[in-house]
Amino acid sequence: MSELVWLIPLLPLIGFIINGLGRNTFSKGMIGAVGSAVVLISFVCSCILFSEVYQARQAGQAGIIEQHVFDWIAVGNLKIGLSFLVDPLSAIMLLIVTGIGFLIHVYSIGYMHHDIGFGKFFSYLNLFIFFMLLLVLGSNYLVMFIGWEGVGLCSYLLIGFWYKNTSYTNAAKKAFVMNRIGDLGFLLAVFLILGTFGSLEFSTVFPAAKNFAVGDITVVSITILLFIAATGKSAQIPLFTWLPDAMAGPTPVSALIHAATMVTAGIYMIARSNILFILSPFTLQLITVIAICTALLAAAIALTQNDIKKVLAYSTVSQLGYMFLGLGVGAFTGAFFHVLTHAFFKALLFLGAGSVIHGMSEEQDMRKMGGLKSAMPITYLTMLMGTIAISGIPPFSGFFSKDEILAGAFTSSPVLWGLGFIGALMTAFYMFRMLFMTFFGTFRGTEEQRHHLHESPKSMTTPLIVLSVLSVIGGVINLPAVLGGNHWLEDFLAPVFSEGKAIMPATHHLEHSTEYLLMAVSVVGVLIMVALAFNKYVKRQKSPEEGEGTRSFLANLSYNKFYVDELYDSIIVRPINWLSAFMGNVVDQRGIDGLVNGAGKVTFDTGKVLRLLQNGNVGFYLLMMVIGVIAIFIYGLLSL
Repeated sequence: MSELVWLIPLLPLIGFIINGLGRNTFSKGMIGAVGSAVVLISFVCSCILFSEVYQARQAGQAGIIEQHVFDWIAVGNLKIGLSFLVDPLSAIMLLIVTGIGFLIHVYSIGYMHHDIGFGKFFSYLNLFIFFMLLLVLGSNYLVMFIGWEGVGLCSYLLIGFWYKNTSYTNAAKKAFVMNRIGDLGFLLAVFLILGTFGSLEFSTVFPAAKNFAVGDITVVSITILLFIAATGKSAQIPLFTWLPDAMAGPTPVSALIHAATMVTAGIYMIARSNILFILSPFTLQLITVIAICTALLAAAIALTQNDIKKVLAYSTVSQLGYMFLGLGVGAFTGAFFHVLTHAFFKALLFLGAGSVIHGMSEEQDMRKMGGLKSAMPITYLTMLMGTIAISGIPPFSGFFSKDEILAGAFTSSPVLWGLGFIGALMTAFYMFRMLFMTFFGTFRGTEEQRHHLHESPKSMTTPLIVLSVLSVIGGVINLPAVLGGNHWLEDFLAPVFSEGKAIMPATHHLEHSTEYLLMAVSVVGVLIMVALAFNKYVKRQKSPEEGEGTRSFLANLSYNKFYVDELYDSIIVRPINWLSAFMGNVVDQRGIDGLVNGAGKVTFDTGKVLRLLQNGNVGFYLLMMVIGVIAIFIYGLLSL
């Protein structure tokens, strides 16, 4: 059934064209049906392909499907085609993108029903799905790069969807610019890969990479450039500040782009290029350091935020840090496992937050919520499932994926495990803080909001229920042996990571007793954080203080996001603005324009003087002629 491959990205593209052209003529029902149907059919095709790959893996084969669509670039010996690759890694990513993408499309039918840009919104969503599928399916770095750039464009369009709000358009521009910084790294990496290997095809580059020595400067350069690209797309230090601001977009955008798909593109790209990164231990160490710093910084900021979407945004940044931590310590399967489970529970949490905002008449401040569980029981129960999952409480999915990353960190360095454990404790606290402030206690909003409170329509709650089920059971796909599992996901992905593991330095496996101890410590610590959050925000019903003067120094730093944006503004934005003003006002206007305009003025003034000689007086012309003749005669005499 390999002929289905090209249909998977084509269908969302067709949906984009149909809804884009008919956005002002089709009914909202038809637009929603078309936009959702094309993604659903892509999901069905993805399931068929996944089944084919799964059966091949069961038979002991690699399970790789390649499809060449057409020759794209042919210059001399360079031949680059538009071709697709479906293997165990991309097969699972297809299910994530199309499956969760379909649920978010269905959710958007209810959430965006009253928006005048309904058709345009669905066309943008379909276009995003197309580019994301192109990124996942590409069999070479150029096709991946086209998808990479495409999702960046769609992110800009969707974040700034409500473009009449200046702050929203500024957030969109910020996301676009910061992603372009990372994208430059990707582009340079593509050029370096092409110059080094003579090809951009994964099937050519990865086998050839095995001939390079570990730590080769060329491979190190390539991987650093690819990691720079990943820091932009997957919001790692220092290119992470765009993602919290991206919450300006509609909530379905936050769920689709900034939780389940686009922000995981960097993890997917590094996992796909795992052999290059294993050949570069320095880059892996750099990834590890950046990852743990990102996870802790974002978690610390989330502790004091009051905007429900901002809490989830910084949570996403922190969880992405955990995924990169897994990549940095060589736990590629664990990192991808967390991509999968995170897609379930974070999409659920964002959509749940959207349901709360919808019920609260667009209110996002948790200080004005409280006591919503009776008015919104389905939203409450599903968000409770997502909160338990992301906090790492067994037997929910997040426990197993986060535990695998922390176990990999422990084998690398107990210090890394300790730092990751601190991040997990903060995650549990700020997530249950969000849950308790939103759904427990007494209602703190206005009477108008109280009157408007209601459960969301079925088009919004049904995706929540499906995602909550996945958040509960998702961890079973990679149960560790210590808990009676067989590491199904690790075995399924083995062909993708086998070449890299062959050259990876051997790491010792944890004893079962050590694994049990680490799990127990993690669970007990998380439960203590939950109890502390319950005591503070339910039992004592303590809300965040309004005034900054009542906060401690550290809490104030957290509330102000450690002034990272202000720092960037001082050391980057303002100097660039000053330089731009200097170049514009001094160099351009006074220098270049002054030179050009000065030359014109000199010419004009000279002409004004010389034109006096052309006054139409014949006698004056005869006099000047005589003077000229005499001057020539004198010159002739003097030259003898």
